[in-house]
Amino acid sequence: MEAFYRTHTYLVEHTNAPVRRDLMDEIDWNDRLIGIKGTRGVGKTTFLLQYAKEKFGTDRSCLFINMNNFYFSGNTIVDFVSEFHRHGGKVLLIDQVFKYDGWSKELRMCYDRFPNLKIVFTGSSVMRLKEENLDLGDIVKSYNLRGFSFREFLNLQTGMRFRSYTLEEIINNHEQIAKGILSKVKPLDYFQDYLHHGFYPFFLEKRNFSENLLKTMNMMVEVDILLIKQIELKYLSKIKKLLYLLAVEGPKAPNVSQLASDIQTSRATVMNYIKYLADARMINMVYPRGEEFPKKPSKIMLHNTNLMYSIYPLNVDEQDVLDTFFLNTMYKDHKLHKGDKNSSFLVDETMPFKICCDGSKIKNSSNVTYAMHKAEIGRGNQIPLWIFGFLY
Repeated sequence: MEAFYRTHTYLVEHTNAPVRRDLMDEIDWNDRLIGIKGTRGVGKTTFLLQYAKEKFGTDRSCLFINMNNFYFSGNTIVDFVSEFHRHGGKVLLIDQVFKYDGWSKELRMCYDRFPNLKIVFTGSSVMRLKEENLDLGDIVKSYNLRGFSFREFLNLQTGMRFRSYTLEEIINNHEQIAKGILSKVKPLDYFQDYLHHGFYPFFLEKRNFSENLLKTMNMMVEVDILLIKQIELKYLSKIKKLLYLLAVEGPKAPNVSQLASDIQTSRATVMNYIKYLADARMINMVYPRGEEFPKKPSKIMLHNTNLMYSIYPLNVDEQDVLDTFFLNTMYKDHKLHKGDKNSSFLVDETMPFKICCDGSKIKNSSNVTYAMHKAEIGRGNQIPLWIFGFLY
């Protein structure tokens, strides 16, 4: 136990989260079992350690552990929790919980056996804590940690503390909001950097960002999909090739028959793999209003713009990048469907939006909202695209 405490103390003392994530204040920390999911690389470990540092410091009533530790190859979570509880432990933070076989059953046992203990764990975005988990579905509170928003990236790069805005606030007050921000910084000076490398916090590390992201993407497929979905290793190359083909083809409806032929599998398997890639937050599926999986999507897009620049940097289309940015930033709190011939997306089934490149000629329709790239400030139903990066 002392070895775990020493590691915890070292990690907490050396944790320095560059941006305080809003999720810290959105979570109800009074709940006894809290699951924090998120794409690999978005900062879940740092988030747990920041919570420990902020709320407990090095107080031994709180302990951070990682399921990568070989100790858990020969010892159960229940036995460890029993020992921790006996030492006065009150809050256990478990990182990468899915690395432990049978984790959900044991967390249920801990929940029932130690009513004074709180457990917070991190897991992959592929995990379906409520839908697929009979052990925890009725007791766990699940949250999602996302990559940096443009607002968070801008705050980090400039030292500012801009707040987020709701979609309603942006639509109704975008001119005033933009003027307030422009009085302090020029967001467009930072926007292209965000599109290229600002979503994943590890751009702060002194390593090649694209190489680091490619490594992370491989881990998403190898661990988050194969391990959690229990897919045999021999199918790894098929899933990777499918992701590459979807990325290179750009945002359009997938030709499932052709993809099945290309990776030598069935149409049904292709659709399952597409769903796994979406669950892992590597792609997004866009449907017409009223349709959903398992129907074929009308468009498949990469989950965020950073992925686009890593997979096919020489063929990145500006319009595709802008559409992907808009979809990704809206994804947290809003539903997006395929737009009609006059719009790019239908937001929340009622609001048509068209994403416009710099210099695009637009037929100004009063019922469409236009998100304008390279516009510092907007007017009426024409809103700067960058400001939608302030939604979270």
